Amino acid sequence: MDYLQSQKIKGIILAVGAFLTIFLAVKSWEVIQNVSAPKLDRPAITIIGEGKIFVEPNIGQINLGVIAEATTVSAAQKKASEDINKVMASLEANGIDKKDIKATSYNISPKYDYGSYPFIPPSLDGTTSRVPKIVGYSVSQNLDVKIRDTSKVGKILSDVGQAGANQQGGLSFTTEDPSAVQAEARAKAIENANKKGKELEEKLGIKLGKIIGFYESGGPYPIYRGYALGLGKGGGEVVPSPEIPIGENEVVVNVSVTYQIR
Repeated sequence: MDYLQSQKIKGIILAVGAFLTIFLAVKSWEVIQNVSAPKLDRPAITIIGEGKIFVEPNIGQINLGVIAEATTVSAAQKKASEDINKVMASLEANGIDKKDIKATSYNISPKYDYGSYPFIPPSLDGTTSRVPKIVGYSVSQNLDVKIRDTSKVGKILSDVGQAGANQQGGLSFTTEDPSAVQAEARAKAIENANKKGKELEEKLGIKLGKIIGFYESGGPYPIYRGYALGLGKGGGEVVPSPEIPIGENEVVVNVSVTYQIR
């Protein structure tokens, strides 16, 4: 066998091998497609149901804080610690458990005087500048507080303000067990889908069979109504407790139910 004939045979073998590789790959893909995309034996219909409920929240949440200022860091820290301890004592006096109080931030920042600092002579390019002078320090500390008796929210806000909480904000209301509320809304959504299904049976002249698909959408958390509160320096004269309307939270769940048509 000469060299040219040998090369020709090798070329034929390579071509046949390439063809078989492509053929097997295509067949394998067809098998995968058939397995991953099952066909429905009967026609089906998907019905959307909505469940909506309103629930009165039983938990209040608020962020409280103190800001203290002094000429030195240590003096500002001491003042902030004294104020936050008074706030904690006020919360405890109102029945707030320690497990429902969480520190969220602690910051120290300098205070600058931008008006009476030394003047620096003009630079070569003719510009002038002044160096700000540190005249004191500010210390802030914040707490997240959970109030389990919503009827006391207004009184607690007033009391902690008198105790020294000069920063209050982010008031919101929620429920103790969101999953229970979600389950109730889901049940109403399924009931709504079933009702629509019966109406379609009558209007379209069809019979719905077993459920072959189910999908749920909608956030598991209620829509909170928040309030932003900003109080002055705290302390001072006694002020009446603010009226805090709690309102209701709306929970919405949507479901998609797919039925076989008999």
